[in-house]
Formats: sequence, C-alpha cells, structure tokens
Amino acid sequence: MIKRTLYFGNPAYLKTKNDQLVIEMHDSGETKSAPIEDIGLLILDHQQITITQALLAKLLVNNTAVITCNDTHHPTGMLFNLDGNNLQSQKFKAQVEATVPLKKQLWQQTVICKITNQAALLLNG
Repeated sequence: MIKRTLYFGNPAYLKTKNDQLVIEMHDSGETKSAPIEDIGLLILDHQQITITQALLAKLLVNNTAVITCNDTHHPTGMLFNLDGNNLQSQKFKAQVEATVPLKKQLWQQTVICKITNQAALLLNG
C-alpha cells in the first residue's frame, strides 16, 4: 500500500488516540483523524504547530518520516525510526567513519554544485 504524505501549513494541535493521528485545527476548531499506519511522511510547515511526544513515538514506530520547516518554509530537520532502519544506520556509520580527505572532497562537490545552481538562477532569473 502506498503511504500518505500529510502537509501542515496552518496552526494545529497534533496528538494521537486509538492509533490515529488526531488533528485539531486552531483556526476553525475542526477535528480530523487519520490512521497512523497509513502515513509515510508528515511535513510540519508552521511555527504554531504543537505535536505530542506520544504521537511522535507512534509515527516513528510506524516508520513515518517527520520533516520540520522553519519560518521561511525551508526544511530544518527530519525524524525517522533508527531501530528498524538498517540502511539508514549503515549510512550514519559510513558518514561517521568517513576519512577527512573524503569529507573535504564531498564538501567541495557540495559547494561547487551550490555555486553552479546559484549562477544558473542569476543568469536565467
């Protein structure tokens, strides 16, 4: 089954009840719910979103990725289950064990790509 992506761009209170994500909208007072097992990605893109620890724990147990955004709507963090995710654990281990020359080379590639993209935007903008 394809997992759902939920985006929150307005003030809301997010909690859990009976293995459901319960959404209480601040503006309208409307309450909705969704089964946690159906959610693959949760994007939190408003500074007035409140989320309970119990909900975060249930989302992570169900391998739901949670992305938080800042006040300029750029992603600032990502939460995901580490326990059952062998691939991610391997990636973390490889990053920690990377040699200094490799880290410098990767950083150089990142900077070059960023400058190239910015130049392209300036030329096309």
